[in-house]
Amino acid sequence: MATNGTDKGEFSFASSGSTGRNGLPRIHTHKKSQDEICHDDSGPPVKAQTIDELHSLQKKKSAPTTPIKGTQGTFAAISDEERQKQQLQSISASLASLTRETGPKLVKGDPARQSETPRASHVTHHQYAPTLSISDSGLKFTHILYNLSPAELYEQAIKYEKGSFITSSGALATLSGAKTGRAPRDKRVVKDDTTADELWWGKGSPNIEMDEHTFLVNRERAVDYLCSLEKVFVNDQFLNWDPNHRIKVRIVSARAYHSLFMHNMCIRPTPEELEEFGTPDFTIYNAGQFPCNRYTHYMTSSTSIDLNLARREMVILGTQYAGEMKKGLFSVMHYLMPKRQILSLHSGCNMGKEGDVALFFGLSGTGKTTLSTDHNRYLIGDDEHCWSEKGVSNIEGGCYAKCIDLSREKEPDIWNAIKFGTVLENVVFDEHTRELDYSDKSVTENTRAAYPIEYIPNAKIPCVGPHPKNVILLACDAFGVLPPVSKLSLAQTMYHFISGYTALVAGTEDGIKEPQATFSACFGAAFIMLHPTKYAAMLSEKMRKHEATGWLVNTGWSGGRYGSGSRIKLAYTRKIIDAIHSGTLLKANYTKTEVFGLEIPTEIEGVPSEILDPVNTWSDKKAYKDTLLKLGGLFRKNFEVFTNYKIGTEGKLTDEIVAAGPIF
Repeated sequence: MATNGTDKGEFSFASSGSTGRNGLPRIHTHKKSQDEICHDDSGPPVKAQTIDELHSLQKKKSAPTTPIKGTQGTFAAISDEERQKQQLQSISASLASLTRETGPKLVKGDPARQSETPRASHVTHHQYAPTLSISDSGLKFTHILYNLSPAELYEQAIKYEKGSFITSSGALATLSGAKTGRAPRDKRVVKDDTTADELWWGKGSPNIEMDEHTFLVNRERAVDYLCSLEKVFVNDQFLNWDPNHRIKVRIVSARAYHSLFMHNMCIRPTPEELEEFGTPDFTIYNAGQFPCNRYTHYMTSSTSIDLNLARREMVILGTQYAGEMKKGLFSVMHYLMPKRQILSLHSGCNMGKEGDVALFFGLSGTGKTTLSTDHNRYLIGDDEHCWSEKGVSNIEGGCYAKCIDLSREKEPDIWNAIKFGTVLENVVFDEHTRELDYSDKSVTENTRAAYPIEYIPNAKIPCVGPHPKNVILLACDAFGVLPPVSKLSLAQTMYHFISGYTALVAGTEDGIKEPQATFSACFGAAFIMLHPTKYAAMLSEKMRKHEATGWLVNTGWSGGRYGSGSRIKLAYTRKIIDAIHSGTLLKANYTKTEVFGLEIPTEIEGVPSEILDPVNTWSDKKAYKDTLLKLGGLFRKNFEVFTNYKIGTEGKLTDEIVAAGPIF
């Protein structure tokens, strides 16, 4: 196409007598000063001799860096080479095995983008030289992909990890391997002289012991596997939005999926914060693609998730399920925060426009996510929080939402959050259109989405708030005998908090016709480290000091148990929650129930008064009383494990808490 040296012109066909090749009309250009329809967008040629050089011009250099402590001030005046060397030293120390004083030889960047093999001069020899005799492993380099952005992690996943795809929503769909959920029976905690007295061991406890030596064997196996890889992903991030009590964590992993998952779930540092990150407070070695040795002491399968609180380390072998990292760190926070007189909580949290904060506790299926998500209130967090002397703070930087049967109508915020940057775990999609099918359980029913909390429109950033006014304990009572709402005394709050009750609907496949009571201490027994009474005592103290009110809300059945009664309407439950938030429920008149001794309001605006006392909704009063006594007995049996427990030299639980349970 000729332009005759002009930068503006108009295409036109020449007269029929003027033809070019193949008999087609010639095209001429005419200079046009206005209303031009042809632009010459050409520019000077790119100064690149190879495609790699061209790609290097496409991307601006802005990689985050992390020097070790000792650098003076933010962005101190040191060379890029020196800063990179300090960062690699820190990561090398993290990756040191027990037979080496330092870790492997490290070099920054993706090996696929290296034009030549890195020379030893890129790093200082004496800092990385192995202390044992030289071997082939001492000659290799491990490439560090450090704090990559979501876009970079997308590229890594799609190029190198089978089963990773971009969906029509923009989210990254991936697979967690054979394990599609946590493996609590394979979780171990090192029992040493300190943790033997501090942690909750024995019946009912989630803490299964292992010794220091076995942990080190598994650590060596995990670290050696990671160091054998050509590249590993390293995330340096934070836990806890309270800047005075945040924890620095380092996650070393072999998969882009795991790196992106933790990028979303932990708090993302700014470049300035990474400059002063220094040594992490806790490190995860995720070698989940590699199994543990089943013949190692304490091992019961090829999977092992090991916590060593003294070394501040976690090792993952034999499972690629990303939730192990999230909940492993939550367990760590359940240990570290109480040492600072900060209560760690497995709860949702939101805040009204007047600054009133509410905590929502509840097991799966109780409505915790639905009820804590309120367009008239700000979301502080959906799952993990701390309550300090200043107020509440979210531990995480993201949300981990269930996707099974997700719909735009029921959960619009979660639906809209599944976009670019979000990790979709084990979700099925159309092979051609990449459209997601949230109802498909082909891989697992435990499908999940992990996304930054900023993806929720009414999220409060930073994720902190004042002291809670209301503590709401949610239970889906399939027995149908608990009131829709009860106001609790402090002792009752502690009792029901320790109990952590809900009831599961009977499963037809097993031939079970009755509801199944489920108890999970502190509404998160799988993650707590200390005895439940420790957390309950802290909760009681904070509620008393800040004049918070406890509530028990039943989102389950009324008028009979599952199969004969009906589930309490969500609209009624929302009216109850609104009345709690507004404070009007505190001013209501109350009566007391039998057996559980719960205070129930006589009326709530928008809620039929007859359902507030469950006995009114049962046509068979004897069946109601029998079912009530049965549930009370289940509570008492569950609580037996706590009544005679001693916490160090503090003695038994107070008679006041035991008396707050069912009496008959």
